[in-house]
Amino acid sequence: MPKLELTSAERSAHRSDAHALKPIVLIGGDGLTPAVMKEVNNGLNFHGLIKVRVFGDDRESRVAIYEQLCDELNAAPIQHIGKLLVLYRPKIEKEVEDKRRSKKSGPKVVMVKKFTRNPQRRPKPVATTVLGNERVAAGGQVKRAKPRQSSVKKRQLG
Repeated sequence: MPKLELTSAERSAHRSDAHALKPIVLIGGDGLTPAVMKEVNNGLNFHGLIKVRVFGDDRESRVAIYEQLCDELNAAPIQHIGKLLVLYRPKIEKEVEDKRRSKKSGPKVVMVKKFTRNPQRRPKPVATTVLGNERVAAGGQVKRAKPRQSSVKKRQLG
């Protein structure tokens, strides 16, 4: 697989995003083993932008590891500073996860404004879980949905 190519502006944006990240994969003296490749691939699938720390003093081997990771995992090289490597690959799993969650059933997290007794204070947004048989009322309370009412004729027959 060829490595992903980015523009300099995209790389710069990803560098600034990666500044606060901690390395999630550590490569030891054994180098790139299949288990390490699998962990880097999982990290790219889940996070999209990851840092990898390579323990070893040989710069040429770190550059070779960096290029091999980018080539085999179809990732974009973002930054290589010292023993830290930053890799990026767009997340694909998010779209599949959103399609699964788009179904109507199941619990949903809804942001509800909670008002205080003091009218001078702002209402606070609170994340509330709403189950499939519940709804959010106008005041922000979670209420159970009423059972479906049957018609008068069906009640007389049944």
